[in-house]
Amino acid sequence: MRAGEGLIGVSTPLPARPPLRRLEVVVNPRAGHAGPDAPQVIEQIVSDLSLECHVRAAEPDDLWRELRQAVDTGPDLLVVLAGDGTARAAASLCGPGGPLLAPLAGGTMNMLPHALYGPRDWRLALVDALENGVETPVSGGEVDGRHFHVAAILGEPALWAEAREAARMHHPQLAWRKARRAWRRAFSHRIRYRLDNGPLVKTLALTLMCPLVSKAMHGDERALEAARLDPRGVADALRLGARTALSRLVGDWRDDPSVEVTSCREGVVWSGGPQLTAILDGEPMRLHRQSQIRFLPVAFRALAPATRPAA
Repeated sequence: MRAGEGLIGVSTPLPARPPLRRLEVVVNPRAGHAGPDAPQVIEQIVSDLSLECHVRAAEPDDLWRELRQAVDTGPDLLVVLAGDGTARAAASLCGPGGPLLAPLAGGTMNMLPHALYGPRDWRLALVDALENGVETPVSGGEVDGRHFHVAAILGEPALWAEAREAARMHHPQLAWRKARRAWRRAFSHRIRYRLDNGPLVKTLALTLMCPLVSKAMHGDERALEAARLDPRGVADALRLGARTALSRLVGDWRDDPSVEVTSCREGVVWSGGPQLTAILDGEPMRLHRQSQIRFLPVAFRALAPATRPAA
């Protein structure tokens, strides 16, 4: 983040952090990078900084309820150590008028934590946020009423996320079945979309990236980066996949001939199937066949260092 950026992706004065008097912490000890001792570790870190907190260690099925209760108490800061879905839910619950949020990297992809704090261990990120963090408004997006704060993928390619999730949960047979299904349907349904009252476009997939991580948006632009992904066959898809995975070696995937990049503040997308397959901040989901897209100038307020570590 460049100096002087308050709303991440927008050049505005950076506000000072208000005093932190009361902290709520929600931890999923079962998350891949958290660990059973995470609640005690967080309590010790907070205590060493002469702060007080209430730590909630929650089972996966109880996370939403614990998040809701933590936000309802009106803390100055909500700290979350869990997976991508929980980080996205916490940001949505806090919103622009709720408590500051510090989402820590406890899950698999950790898209939002890494975007805010860099790919660091969650303990270091927490200490840095508590010692050096400032109030940082973060913009985001919305599809079918669901918020995302890093990126969204809309279309059949999002089915690959279901295979990834099955593998992550150690269900190899299910992962294989879902991977086969994703491959069979890779080119079966295209989506249609219209952005900012522009022309109707048909494509295989549409990605939406927030200013937090976009490389295509300028600092003074308040919009989502929208990238049309339209490989015409297996060869195009493999080339685009390779460019995405090896972007540091072969250049930006946005330069691929099957990609077209623009921006949008609002729009609508239609699925070619009964539901819209999507990934929002790493979390796979099914949305309505016709879904509205909207840019959120301020989605929530993070407690983050004024300068983010390099990825």
